[in-house]
Amino acid sequence: MQPPGTAYEEPHDDEEQTERDRRKYRSARRKARDKESEISELNITAMMDMMTIILVFLLKSYQASSTNIAMTEALTVPTSTTQQNPQEAIVVIISAVDVVANDQKVATVVGGKIPAEYREGKRESAMLIEPLLAVLEEEVKKQKFIAKYNPNAPFTGRINVVADRRIPYQTVLAVLYTAGRAELSQYRLMALKVE
Repeated sequence: MQPPGTAYEEPHDDEEQTERDRRKYRSARRKARDKESEISELNITAMMDMMTIILVFLLKSYQASSTNIAMTEALTVPTSTTQQNPQEAIVVIISAVDVVANDQKVATVVGGKIPAEYREGKRESAMLIEPLLAVLEEEVKKQKFIAKYNPNAPFTGRINVVADRRIPYQTVLAVLYTAGRAELSQYRLMALKVE
């Protein structure tokens, strides 16, 4: 019995409230799950790795059809009627003033000769050019490492020698001897093709 002066109230329907709470909870979970599967930001590290791999692939697959040599007063390349195209290889340039291997100056040239200070034992008669040997050995090491993991780029032991026409053969021979000591036994003497 209810006390006098109070109105009768239906008991609150707990089951309906519970069902509404469950729906809200399920909806909130669904939204949270959908938000987790969305990509809200880019992973820059993974993208940089991918771009690096693509760049290395493109650089290794790029092959120039010819060797570009800048002609100067110190470098006048002899001419030839050869029909062979240059092959991709390490390039050593012997100009009237210096010796350059893969764009790195390794020795100076004085009067067509490489001074004794660059030769083995600091002797004028020595054939081995020590700074050139160091650069070539480093390049051979790189090429062998690449060949170990890439069967499409085998180590060939090739070298292209571009010598000024005024350089004596003895100087060219010293460069070829040094290249041979660095395991570069296949060489080509480059010349300017005339039609």
